[in-house]
Amino acid sequence: MKSSRIRNALAAGAAVLSMTASVLAPAPAYAQFGGIVYDPSNYSQNILTAARTLEQINNQIRALQNQATSLINEARNLQSLPLTMLAPIQQQLQQTQQLIGQAQRMAYDVQDIQTKFGQQYKSIDLTQSDRALVQGAESRWQNSVAAFEDALKVQAGAVGNIEGARTAVQSLVTASQSATGALQAAQAGNQLLALQSQQLADLTATIASLGRAQTLDAANAAAAKVQAREQLRRFLAPGRGYVPTSAQMFRN
Repeated sequence: MKSSRIRNALAAGAAVLSMTASVLAPAPAYAQFGGIVYDPSNYSQNILTAARTLEQINNQIRALQNQATSLINEARNLQSLPLTMLAPIQQQLQQTQQLIGQAQRMAYDVQDIQTKFGQQYKSIDLTQSDRALVQGAESRWQNSVAAFEDALKVQAGAVGNIEGARTAVQSLVTASQSATGALQAAQAGNQLLALQSQQLADLTATIASLGRAQTLDAANAAAAKVQAREQLRRFLAPGRGYVPTSAQMFRN
């Protein structure tokens, strides 16, 4: 409001000075009264010139105002978001990776799975002694129990990250709504996408750990069927008969 008043005052002053200069400037005399020379044509021309000059000044002032507004908007668009949630998001991802890396007995590794699965499930030596067969069954059972324990740990980690995700979403949405420029809004959106990626990683880890446990349990059941048939065949073998012996199914 103050700047508008100052601008109008300057414009009026410029017009008065221009008109005064035009009046005082020497010009061809068409009429003279008491020593005062008055030229109506020159006076009219000076008024038109002053009006045009004033209009040009007003146009320049408006152009400068538009440029200033544009620069202010550009400066706002270049301001960075003062809030960042990348560190907590990365920390949660690292915690999930650590839980995955703590997988027991059979790791999340293709070569390790091929070796151990082939030995304990796929290529069972049915010519082994009964004691060796029982030990193999116990090892496979322990694999299933450990896999279910690993799945529970990953699920607990994913659930524990929910509170951190809720806090991050609230902070980022608030920052996005109060963003002063395009850059701040874009950065808030990027951080929300990063948070979504972290939640998808937790979901992927949970599904993978549960699928691993179920797969090992199903493989254990399939191997147990094969071993049970072999042990039944030995039990019913003609001429051998049943000889009771002490057996320990599982170790404490």
